[in-house]
Amino acid sequence: MEFLRIFLFPLAALYGVVIRIRNKFYDWGFKKQTSFEIPVISVGNLCAGGSGKTPMTEYLVRLLNNNYRLATLSRGYKRKTKGFVIADASSTAAQIGDEPRQYAVKFPEIVVAVDENRRRGIRNLLNLKNAPEIVLLDDAYQHRRVKPGLSILVTDYFLTYVHDQLLPLGMLREPVSGAKRAQVIVVTKSPRIFSPILRRQITEELKPEPHQQLFFSYVRYVGIKPVYANIPDFDLQKHKPSAIFMITGIANPSPMEEYLRSVCDELVMIEFPDHHDFTGQELASIKQRFADFHSREKIMVTTEKDAMRLRNPESEAIFRNLPLYYLQIEHEFHKEDKEKFNALVSDFLKGYPKAPGLSVSSENNPGNAEGGINDAGDAV
Repeated sequence: MEFLRIFLFPLAALYGVVIRIRNKFYDWGFKKQTSFEIPVISVGNLCAGGSGKTPMTEYLVRLLNNNYRLATLSRGYKRKTKGFVIADASSTAAQIGDEPRQYAVKFPEIVVAVDENRRRGIRNLLNLKNAPEIVLLDDAYQHRRVKPGLSILVTDYFLTYVHDQLLPLGMLREPVSGAKRAQVIVVTKSPRIFSPILRRQITEELKPEPHQQLFFSYVRYVGIKPVYANIPDFDLQKHKPSAIFMITGIANPSPMEEYLRSVCDELVMIEFPDHHDFTGQELASIKQRFADFHSREKIMVTTEKDAMRLRNPESEAIFRNLPLYYLQIEHEFHKEDKEKFNALVSDFLKGYPKAPGLSVSSENNPGNAEGGINDAGDAV
């Protein structure tokens, strides 16, 4: 392991030099950034992997969609199409990517678009007949051709960016100094019961700049839902299965693992890399393994993002009539942070006179309901 670190260290150092030079070119104006007249909110992170960008974007959608015409714009990672595409009811993960597909399924009232060139994508959105009043850029922190009005940087409580290292030695896509560009830093996946001592400790580690505000959030587990229409509902809060097969293709399944272990007698983990495209052979193998597992009552649970890639005729043909569910989660701020964050977004939008005012009420203030609770076109 030490030999591998010695081998990777110079590669990480070289990568860091290249990225620092690139960032300086943007900072000094040698590379052009484009601003837009409407509010553009960017959600991103410094690391290559799941830090909670998608739930953070969904929180913003729930916060704003009662008052604004919204659009999300992603690059559509691992999609098999190119250029600007607007999602519709028939769009698949192969056509637009799994995260945009998730937005389109959950929020059919908003415009969900993908484009590897974010600048071109925003211009195309603004040319629509009912153009959006706000654009939410998903996973766009490193895509500096667009200068967002508000930049939100998320970082995982279990591995904040100050404890990570540059690729390929670690998971950072750019040096820690890049965090200074954000106006907002959100520490995601923190414990639901969160002590002031931990809050102070992490704040001291991250050392937010005077222009930055730091918030803390946690994951709220809403429940599980069937991946396919023919599967009956299952309430984990009322019924405890003997065994759960946890099938994931995400960067960090640990929080999900911890939760599912608490609601079943035995957990069987089947892990794949982030954004994994499941093959028919892999799914057939899982099906056989599930059939061979002797348990009084067993179900399969995957992530919402993975479910988007499993909703296709080929996968459904293999898993038909099997109890396959996805775990629905929501991003929730701690009480002391929620009002401040919502007020910050409201104040930001007041700087755009063409946009209607935001009223943060119980109707569009997410989380009030009780419950069981990289882009080649923009990379340079």
